[in-house]
Amino acid sequence: MIAIETTHLFDGEAMLGHRTVLIEHGLIAAVLTHPPAGITAHALPPGTVLAPGFIDLQVNGGAGVLFNDAPSVEGLRSIAAAHLRDGTTAILPTLISGERPVIRQAIAAVRAALALGIGGIAGIHIEGPFISRARRGIHPESAIIVPTPDDIVWLSEEFPGPRLMTVAPEVVRPSQIAALAGAGYIVFLGHTDASCEAATEALDAGAAGFTHLFNAMSQFGSRTPGVVGAALASDTAVASIIADGHHAHPAAVRAAWRALGPTRLCLISDAMPSVGATHGGGFILSGRAISLVDGKLTDAAGTLAGAHLTMRGAVQGAVRLAGIPLTDALRMATVTPAAIIGLRDRGAIRPGLRADLTAIGPEFQCAGVWLAGEPVSQTSAAQTGSVSSA
Repeated sequence: MIAIETTHLFDGEAMLGHRTVLIEHGLIAAVLTHPPAGITAHALPPGTVLAPGFIDLQVNGGAGVLFNDAPSVEGLRSIAAAHLRDGTTAILPTLISGERPVIRQAIAAVRAALALGIGGIAGIHIEGPFISRARRGIHPESAIIVPTPDDIVWLSEEFPGPRLMTVAPEVVRPSQIAALAGAGYIVFLGHTDASCEAATEALDAGAAGFTHLFNAMSQFGSRTPGVVGAALASDTAVASIIADGHHAHPAAVRAAWRALGPTRLCLISDAMPSVGATHGGGFILSGRAISLVDGKLTDAAGTLAGAHLTMRGAVQGAVRLAGIPLTDALRMATVTPAAIIGLRDRGAIRPGLRADLTAIGPEFQCAGVWLAGEPVSQTSAAQTGSVSSA
């Protein structure tokens, strides 16, 4: 049995005082106010917060590896490890508008990684290629297509984990959204220039939420509310957001938190290969050189190309830039994304759940990670991905 003692415990719902978490067979056995007699607890430094492991619904890469370029088990292993060292214990590897053979290869790789139990891999996020050319951002225009009936059939084949797909409602019909949702996909709207009305119709058809709110979507106006307006006006839709100080103004992040609350807004990293990389951070994406300058990833034209961020950095940005309370920021990085994709065995600290844990120090440094109760070794790569202005 393993025991971890902390002065601050975030259990997924609230911040608690002095607690000891007991772990047995990879699961949380108990949460106690004091260590039990006869067991030596691993005591975290005072002021350290023990929280559930972070859950990231959008990870394009890490450790110098881009999922699009390495849709394989080994590629996934490297990407997951880079994020695991910084406190993210579950990711959805995310494919950026790949051609059909690449999508099939990516799905097969994640299926194999899940069968092998590779730590950190929870499912898959297919972002595009069924998106708007007008709002494609860094996605290659050549890859953007309209789905055929056959696409819906092969995409709907049985899959052993959560599947999130980002689509544009002006490209994917409501009936197709309904079919994908019926096959088990969590359908998000993103990279879209649709009207508020079209986005609302897509929600009615089965779409559940919005990908990186405010970015790559029609904006809010008093007479044309756009996709942003549909997201903020919905009573039930969820959304992800990038709190790195580059993708959305801190006031926009705070406004989204005010509108949706921490149970419907989740943090994501949108991480690229620069996270945990041993070189300078630059890489090639669909033939374009991407540079990392002052924590910001762009191509030569200045287009944002994902983020140099981990979930630890996203929590830091939500708190220090947007002024969101730490408890809510942690919730947006743990229990909320777990609920969105249906991970019922993690995202909180309570008996019976997986002992996926992360410890965060007073300066938001990663102070420890446990995956299924086993400590994860940390390297210098673990301290990448902070918000540059925090």
